Amino acid sequence: MDKISPIGIFDSGYGGLTILNEIRKELPDYDYLYLGDNARTPYGTRSFEVVYKFTLQCVKYLFSQGCQLVILACNTASAKALRTIQQSDLPKIDSSKRVLGVIRPTVEIVGQLTKSNHIGLFATEGTVKSNSYPLEIQKLFPTIKVTSEACPMWVPLIENNEHLDEGADYFVRKHTQNLMNTDAEIDAVILGCTHYPLLKEKIENALPPDLQVISQGEIVAKSLADYLLRHPEMDEKCSKNGTIRYLTTENPDKFDESASVFLSEEIRAEHVEVE
Repeated sequence: MDKISPIGIFDSGYGGLTILNEIRKELPDYDYLYLGDNARTPYGTRSFEVVYKFTLQCVKYLFSQGCQLVILACNTASAKALRTIQQSDLPKIDSSKRVLGVIRPTVEIVGQLTKSNHIGLFATEGTVKSNSYPLEIQKLFPTIKVTSEACPMWVPLIENNEHLDEGADYFVRKHTQNLMNTDAEIDAVILGCTHYPLLKEKIENALPPDLQVISQGEIVAKSLADYLLRHPEMDEKCSKNGTIRYLTTENPDKFDESASVFLSEEIRAEHVEVE
């Protein structure tokens, strides 16, 4: 294929880089285009209407850059915008294009991870308020009880590169204790924000030792590989030159510096305007 048709990866900020990193490990031959809407982050505290509007603008931008398939590597966007985009917007834009999220792949494996049928969820306020995880889990596993805990300080700690400091321990302990005090039978916890894997070690240390902590990167990557295997018509549209470009709606120098918290490689992002 002469024309570059990368897989688009979208996030409101930097957390989607943890998803991109795992996808590239699983599918290294493909081309990728990452777009961070860093100028308008965070999405977690915004209304459904605003998140939907911003997410649709970014999806359309990625489509304009040749993407046939876009992954919303953002739990808030997946919770508040994905379904409307899939059902209402894609038929009008181009019914052959696809937009996928990170919630469904995570939910699909939950049944394999709990023996007590009690699951915990750490997420942003927006994802918790959307009730997306409990609703999706209920559809597939009606006997599983989900207890959610919003963790508003975790993303700022990570984006300011303070997540490894002792000060972060207080906020991790606060929310892990809140969760376990609400339901002591929880035996597995979903990290329902793409930033949270950077706190995974602290979270695991603050929880009971036999409790499973589930981060999304590997799950989403394997789900995408399976999707492309099951949809060869889409796989054929995705170009495979092993390239990656990074776009940001913010200052690219700031993006490059902050992205180093999430990726172990030097990158050069490009600034774009999304409307």
